[in-house]
Amino acid sequence: MIIPLAHRADQTQEYYFSVKLAEVRRLQAAGHDVINLGIGNPDLMPSPNTIDALVQSVQQPTAHGYQPYKGTPGLRQAIARFYDHTYGVPLDADTEILPLIGSKEGITHISLTFLNDGDGVLVPELGYPAYRAVSRMVGADVHEYPLLEQSGWQPDWDSMTDRVTGMPDRSRIKIIWLNYPHMPTGAPATRGLFERAVRFAHDHQLLLCHDNPYSLILNKKPPISLLSVDGAKDVAIELNSLSKSHNMAGWRIGWMAGAKPYVDAVLTIKSNIDSGQFRPLMDAATEALTNSDDWHRERNAVYQGRLDAVHAFLDAIGCTYTTDQEGLFIWARLPDAIASAEALVDDLFQTKHVFIAPGFIFGPKGNRYIRISLCMPKERIEEATRRLNQDSTKI
Repeated sequence: MIIPLAHRADQTQEYYFSVKLAEVRRLQAAGHDVINLGIGNPDLMPSPNTIDALVQSVQQPTAHGYQPYKGTPGLRQAIARFYDHTYGVPLDADTEILPLIGSKEGITHISLTFLNDGDGVLVPELGYPAYRAVSRMVGADVHEYPLLEQSGWQPDWDSMTDRVTGMPDRSRIKIIWLNYPHMPTGAPATRGLFERAVRFAHDHQLLLCHDNPYSLILNKKPPISLLSVDGAKDVAIELNSLSKSHNMAGWRIGWMAGAKPYVDAVLTIKSNIDSGQFRPLMDAATEALTNSDDWHRERNAVYQGRLDAVHAFLDAIGCTYTTDQEGLFIWARLPDAIASAEALVDDLFQTKHVFIAPGFIFGPKGNRYIRISLCMPKERIEEATRRLNQDSTKI
């Protein structure tokens, strides 16, 4: 006998990369050398001082018990100093910061906290799949808002206004998800964008949720936080993490920042779901947040070299792309000669043992795009290009 699944399990598909990574492992087990350019999984090490702090903390007898649901005071204070130094945003370490087990957890906790069945959620038509998936899991109605490619993948605010004002009261839009630097397109964050977003949230009484994990990676200008905009704390929550910016993806260290009422509300849900984070991880994260600006510049220099190699890979396929992208990925449009992103991805995977991400997994508008990750040594990216060029037949 099989017990029937809940509706949310019936309606939710396994995460695309979970399925693909299983296929990658099967090929590798069969002896094939797979080059994975699809996953945003940083391969560089955390800073040495981060590792040292972990080792020292794990040896303490008091480090292995339950920890505060709000994280250690030291971690919250380090996050507050990081926000002040990096973005010029003052945060109260006691009331405006909530450590999380990665920002993906934050997407779930925020959704559970603020959404009822039938509430509407605005998500970008190209974006992190978890925005849609989690919203649906909690019973909300997902409404995509357009991004204007000709305007650098900026939101179409007029269309968004029509969506909000055209909803019946029983299905009122309640949350809008924003993510800049944008994944997957790499569109940079701008102060004008954030000011418009905050004004939009105020005008329509929405909770603006900004996901900000890429602001320190290949940034062309000083990074900015949505919370630096006047009035943002009244209507907005910002998620951030150490996964991409500090090479700590597997450590699952993130946080949300916002006004005390929002933090307290999410903590009510979170405290019923987990029992805090491992103390040595938090101690190490506290140290990681002191990494110097030079450390970040050195990491970005490595990514810049990889970026040049990715451009050569895309040129070999015949893709077009912009050179102002920020973050850990490159977004590229396929040439007309290639039938579809899905066909290209499958062909490269099976015949060249090179895995890249098809754009459609981020939304239907991505059907003619692919996304390439910079989380692979430059030499491996160059090897992927050599494999493409080994066969003169067009892909």
